[in-house]
Amino acid sequence: MEFAGKTAIVTGASRGIGAAIATELGRRGANVVCAARASVANPLRLPGTVDETARAVSEAGGVGLAVPCDLTSDDDIERLMATTLDRFGRLDLLVNNAAVSFGGDLDIPMKRFDLLMRINVRAPLVATRLARPHLAAAPDGGRILNVGSVTATGYFPTMLTYGMSKAALEHLTVTSAAVLRTDGIAVNCYRIDVQVASEGYVMNAPDADHSTWADTFTAAEGALWMLVQPIGWTGRVVPLLALADHVPSIARLGQEQFTPTGPWTVASALGESLDL
Repeated sequence: MEFAGKTAIVTGASRGIGAAIATELGRRGANVVCAARASVANPLRLPGTVDETARAVSEAGGVGLAVPCDLTSDDDIERLMATTLDRFGRLDLLVNNAAVSFGGDLDIPMKRFDLLMRINVRAPLVATRLARPHLAAAPDGGRILNVGSVTATGYFPTMLTYGMSKAALEHLTVTSAAVLRTDGIAVNCYRIDVQVASEGYVMNAPDADHSTWADTFTAAEGALWMLVQPIGWTGRVVPLLALADHVPSIARLGQEQFTPTGPWTVASALGESLDL
């Protein structure tokens, strides 16, 4: 698949991996709709806005369009789709990247639980449903990429709700792939299994050693590799490090594929379920 002339929506595009994916799509000639809450008119505590990313897309060689969007609002997601179709007349790619995270396990305040699940799970579902007819009409087939996390696979302290949301996103991926296959839409999940030096992660871990963390553009190159695959390549959940043989920048990280160890993992729970 060639990206030139294609139209993509990237959520969570004001910073981090989302901004890097959007910019790399622009570098390959795509029209990229950059969606997130942070904008010049509504800046947030973290650096980055959709306006800055849209400008970077255009400077890279694509056409960037900033669409401020509150992903907790179904109406805003509908407006995002309508704006995309009004401006570009087509939709070829949907990247469900936006996510928020709050610390806490069983003690997480339910207001935060509900907000996280609305952005991390409900918004990708709503966006997928709204995008379906437009992706089905894409001449080279439509593609959806959900950006997941290794936290879906087991216990990470204070990450209960985030891990739950990413496990749900993987399930959404597999189910959507089965349902949308006959529409000519490929759906895959890109599981981030390394520490990535996004603005949010760095700010939340200021005392950590960031020197070994992957940069956001390395993560983005893995995402684009997945998006360029044939339309029949669908229903996959692919860890970032599993792409080392295909993406040189990931190979240069020199890291082994990460798998949580110990008894508190999904794999262990499945493997030990009949041990009495």
